[in-house]
Amino acid sequence: MRSLIRQSSLVLALIAVCSAAAVAQKADNEYQVGAILWTQTSAEKAALSYQAFSLARLRLDQDFRANRNRRAKRAVVVDVDETVLDNSRYQAKLVKEQKPFEAKTWTDWCNSARATALPGAVEFLRYANSRGVRVFYITNRRVAEKDGTARNLKALGFPDVTDETLLVRTDGSSKEPRRLSVAAKYRIVLLMGDNLNDFAEVFEQSKTIDSRLSTAEQNRNEFGSRFIVLPNPMYGAWEDAVYGEGRLSDQQKSEKRREVLKGY
Repeated sequence: MRSLIRQSSLVLALIAVCSAAAVAQKADNEYQVGAILWTQTSAEKAALSYQAFSLARLRLDQDFRANRNRRAKRAVVVDVDETVLDNSRYQAKLVKEQKPFEAKTWTDWCNSARATALPGAVEFLRYANSRGVRVFYITNRRVAEKDGTARNLKALGFPDVTDETLLVRTDGSSKEPRRLSVAAKYRIVLLMGDNLNDFAEVFEQSKTIDSRLSTAEQNRNEFGSRFIVLPNPMYGAWEDAVYGEGRLSDQQKSEKRREVLKGY
């Protein structure tokens, strides 16, 4: 009898552990649905993307007219995720399966090489390349994701994707050292990204909502001139600023989002 009771207890404990693990794995991503739907279905999203790359072409042409006699080779620096590649299907899968972001599933997605190109991205970068401008892809994807990223970019027709031009994260998340390595050999005409951290180190130092807004204001003349921003309502440093420092549960994040909302 005792043996049977002991076995039953072990079974119940195992069931409890498995149930707890299943519950812990579920994530409350429902709040992202609107952002992902807008990214995937809105004509406005496509229009903003075309607008950004059209502006980039205008600024590049303007630079050629204004600096005809400068011999320093030009470069354009672009972020990858949500700047030239659309990863909204990965985000949608997380929502549908109620799973949190995980490094493994992200690496699997990157190496599947299934991301699509943002509207206008391939055309602009091929145009820049045709004019002798070196294109650099500076991304915080990691070394384990580099081959898949390169395959993805090449399959979509992005130009000059090489070990030299595709600069992934190898240590810290800051892109400043990689930008400086490009600037040492080229004159960077344009930087394009969906996150202010894609443009300059000063933005990386701004962690709160107020400080990020203040830093954007201080650099207002760069936007549309040398910095061109692509919209990304799904995730980014803006979301980290909402939550603040420290790890929060899904419930705490939900409460924080409502707390930060401004009504009337």
